[in-house]
Amino acid sequence: MKLSELKQGQRATVVRVGGYGPFRIRLLEMGFLQGTEVYVEKYAPLKDPIELILKGYHVSLRVDEAARIQVENVRDEV
Repeated sequence: MKLSELKQGQRATVVRVGGYGPFRIRLLEMGFLQGTEVYVEKYAPLKDPIELILKGYHVSLRVDEAARIQVENVRDEV
């Protein structure tokens, strides 16, 4: 499943960061590594960008950027 498909309030684990070049490297530097847990804090009013929390800090990504990140073990926040 793609990170961009998650709904607000869901958690998932990063499986793979797709793409190539400087943007992929930047995502890896920001902490989108295999096994990292990501929480979808909220979507902007027009559904772009997405605010995420990983490793204790907030990151905003555009929906097309989040679509490059594969996740699994999706669960709702209780």
